[in-house]
Amino acid sequence: MEIALFCARVNVLILLLALCSPCNFIQSPMDFGPLSFLQNTSTASVDFGRILFNSPSAVLRPQSSEDVSLLLSFLSSSSLSRVTVAARGAGHSIHGQAQALDGIVIEMDALPSNIEIHKKGEGMVGVSYADVSGGALWIELLHESLKHGLAPRSWTDYLYLSVGGTLSIGGISGQTFKYGPQVSNVLQLDVVTGTGKLVTCTPTKSPELFFAVLGGLGQFGIITRARILLQDAPEKVKWVRAFYDDLDTFTGDQELLISMPELVDYVEGFIVLNEQFLHSSSAAFPTHLDFAPEFHSHGRSKVYYCIEFAVHDDGLKNASTEEVVEEIARGMSHLPSHLYSAEVSYYDFLNRVRMEEMSLRSVGLWEVPHPWLNMFVPKSGIKALKDLLLENISPDEFEGPILLYPLLRDKWDTNISVVLPDAAGGAAEDERVMYIVGVLRSANPASCAAECLRDLLRLNRGIADAASAPGIGAKQYIPHHPSPSHWREHFGRRWERLAARKARFDPLGILAPGHGIFPRISSASSSSSSL
Repeated sequence: MEIALFCARVNVLILLLALCSPCNFIQSPMDFGPLSFLQNTSTASVDFGRILFNSPSAVLRPQSSEDVSLLLSFLSSSSLSRVTVAARGAGHSIHGQAQALDGIVIEMDALPSNIEIHKKGEGMVGVSYADVSGGALWIELLHESLKHGLAPRSWTDYLYLSVGGTLSIGGISGQTFKYGPQVSNVLQLDVVTGTGKLVTCTPTKSPELFFAVLGGLGQFGIITRARILLQDAPEKVKWVRAFYDDLDTFTGDQELLISMPELVDYVEGFIVLNEQFLHSSSAAFPTHLDFAPEFHSHGRSKVYYCIEFAVHDDGLKNASTEEVVEEIARGMSHLPSHLYSAEVSYYDFLNRVRMEEMSLRSVGLWEVPHPWLNMFVPKSGIKALKDLLLENISPDEFEGPILLYPLLRDKWDTNISVVLPDAAGGAAEDERVMYIVGVLRSANPASCAAECLRDLLRLNRGIADAASAPGIGAKQYIPHHPSPSHWREHFGRRWERLAARKARFDPLGILAPGHGIFPRISSASSSSSSL
């Protein structure tokens, strides 16, 4: 075993010498002992955002957590290299967060999925859970868990994302108000730290690492395996949409819905800017929307709002889903005659964005730049944020949805690394509520060339800067910042904890260079600075 490890370390050294060589002589797939590397693959420099294209010098296709550990162990102990490493799941980042310029990208989908379902009551199992690879997709976990009548409690809207990827940012959707984000539904993690140490951690075993990596943007370790909490899955869902022409009424009804977790299982919402959104968002909704609003009145643009909520047919509500929806609707204040519902399978509801993806792919509008901006916004700032958006966005030209829906602060563990906005200091119930706002724009190359895309990115930066000011007090979700000083401002009083965790788990700054939070430090300078 020691001889094999020695040989593997020698082979990694050969790789590093190759990476640092001006000739860079590795040209295609090569095995370095137990590690299989590719060089300059096109996929490793492309992500969903299609804004940055940073090419790595090599790509690791790991077959086990030990492969990841071996690479990082060598890099953290070598004085020859300043190579950085990024873990890449499904490549759904926007700003190159999973890229590593001239470094090494670890393609996590190479890890065997090995999904294991454990059902409550079987053996000594006290709760239902799944053990799953960090590189597996949530859609894979859904397929496997449904075979046992189970499913995770908390989701993202799009399921073709990796487990380790969403756990590294938070993981939110319409279930978050009820069960918390995905990072609040994890029982155990296997993590490889920046020093190459492979650790199994829980809230009580190595808790500092456990909470650090949840929402930690890949800064402290690479999640190679996760234990995800499951619950009984319903067979069907009643899917409902209701329309509004007033923001206060819209948000008031959203907050009414999240106050009824015993009846409501999912709540989201949208700002409806134009007919294009109505058509594209209806690709998956199976009921015809007889809603034809007037978007221009007396020379002025008018916006509308849509609440989307769902009720599970799970046998726990002592009434049919139709009766439950009728009961809920009696308390709502939507536009008259503009509430629509449909019954769909649980699987189809969760996988609804896939249908929108297929529709966009069919017209060549999926693999385009996506200058997205996501923000957590205090309840007190939501009207000002809406005004800020409408001052900076042309409704007629905007392509894509703008999400706006409420979350509850007490569903987020304060020990995790995700940064939430400070509460405004109002009534306790108001402080409990915050909103997620997602400006999910697509930049069609046919009408938006390179300069146009740069303008949109500058626009996003201006909106983000204005929204983070005291009047609104927002914080970016899936954050992107142009400099370390901006990152310090983003983390605020949490910066010292972040820096301490980085120094402990990735002291050389090897991991996740795409964010630009911490610099790469050579082991030699690290050693000298510690003397």
